[in-house]
Amino acid sequence: MLLLAVDTATPAVTVALHDGTSVVAESGQVDARRHGELLLPAVDRVLAEAGVKLDAVTDMVVGVGPGPYTGLRVGLVTAATFGSALSVPVHGLCTLDGLAYAAGRAGLEGPFAVATDARRKEVYWARYDDPRTRVTGPAVDRPADIAAQLAGLPVVGAGAVLYPEAFPDAREPEHVSAGALAALAAERLAAGAELLPPQPLYLRRPDAQVPKNYKVVTPK
Repeated sequence: MLLLAVDTATPAVTVALHDGTSVVAESGQVDARRHGELLLPAVDRVLAEAGVKLDAVTDMVVGVGPGPYTGLRVGLVTAATFGSALSVPVHGLCTLDGLAYAAGRAGLEGPFAVATDARRKEVYWARYDDPRTRVTGPAVDRPADIAAQLAGLPVVGAGAVLYPEAFPDAREPEHVSAGALAALAAERLAAGAELLPPQPLYLRRPDAQVPKNYKVVTPK
């Protein structure tokens, strides 16, 4: 098994290779405006570091969000393209689950919550009993609207950093890691669990909308 994992659902553009036992190479860069520019060079770096070619990959893993429309689709389209070109399966994982799993590897046991930046002064969030068990969400809300619900819980992710008044107990990691995503996928696949389809978890409509009452300029 050689899993290639990518995630662009948050400002982090992250890629990793996992051999079924451990992460063999990983790359991550935080830049909310350059997902399309950074992802493929990151894939090249990871493959070069591992000393393998793309055709050695046996499975694709992609973070399906939740996340903003533009960034999220970069990873999903790339994973789908690689999967089609290589004739390998493409597995989806909730990006928040990857953050929760990474928090567990850093020593956080639970219960806790994960929150990422959803823009519009909102967060994408989910609640976990432990690093592998999500019990609520994913959902999108204003921090003040869920502060009481998550009171007393550590909160992992950039959402906690952005809104300390609502989430005073912020914990690492702030950003998702494709290494954690790949490790979680490898663990679930080894156990025979079914992963998500590689389809986006947007949770709300994109900012771009078709204008209403626009003037038709095509000839009749």
